[in-house]
Amino acid sequence: MLDCAIIGGGPAGLNAALVLGRAKRKVVLFDNNQARNKVTQESHGFITRDGVSPSEFRELAHQDISKYPAVKVKRVKVVGIKKESRNLFTVTTEEGKVFTCKKVMLTTGLKENLPRVKGINEYYGKSLFSCPYCDGWELRDQPLVLIGENSNTTHLAKMIYQWSHDLVVCTNGKSVLEGDDELLLKRKGLIIKKERIETLSGSNGKLEKVIFEDGTTMNRVGGFVTTDLQQPNNLAISLGCELNHTNGIIVDDFGRTNIEGVYAAGETTFSGPSQLIIAAGQGVRAAAGINYDLIMKEFTSGEF
Repeated sequence: MLDCAIIGGGPAGLNAALVLGRAKRKVVLFDNNQARNKVTQESHGFITRDGVSPSEFRELAHQDISKYPAVKVKRVKVVGIKKESRNLFTVTTEEGKVFTCKKVMLTTGLKENLPRVKGINEYYGKSLFSCPYCDGWELRDQPLVLIGENSNTTHLAKMIYQWSHDLVVCTNGKSVLEGDDELLLKRKGLIIKKERIETLSGSNGKLEKVIFEDGTTMNRVGGFVTTDLQQPNNLAISLGCELNHTNGIIVDDFGRTNIEGVYAAGETTFSGPSQLIIAAGQGVRAAAGINYDLIMKEFTSGEF
């Protein structure tokens, strides 16, 4: 029997596997390599790993984890998790294999929906991004665009202003700016374009122009977009995990959800900025929570 099944091989799941492996726990990390940051060329903000590519980070992480024989990595998709009893779960893969474990950790990240703009996928992750902390430095002091279609538009515009004052805020025909917010942004010198976007223009993933339906164009070298985030699958919901208003799984300081034996960490909790180092740190805390709870179980009931 496994001590823990970790679903998701991003920074939270990888670091949790490392910590649990070092605690001599029997762990399987399920990873079907569908991370949200696959489109990203570089990851930033992680000391000693600033600028690392997601693929290189994963490779280095797997090298670290391979030192601990009790941790196994399964490159397969999990399609179901069932709580059989208070202290027992079964995890089923798309291949039909079933694994039995005492604890489950969800580190599946989030699925993002981009604004509906023609050509946006060609530039996302190359010159259009979602997090200024991750990519603002590379775009600093350049003519940028923010394509915002939700209520986070004003907040993100204020954040981007720290890296570049030359910013055009495009709402793509949506009414997402309150009157006072629009006035505030304009007073700071930001340009507001409410017209619908016809298409984006550039080459090799590098944005050059934003073309609007009314025929006007704006020369931009890159920028940011608002994204709508949701759980990437129904695993958390099927287990009965409570979600917050941003669709993140609600957890305590050690990753415990409202369902006993189920833990979550990283972007899937959506409890702060979506950064590599934060997700990894949350994985450590949740792993510590799991190990602590297993230890307490042994000393209070004799079960282990």
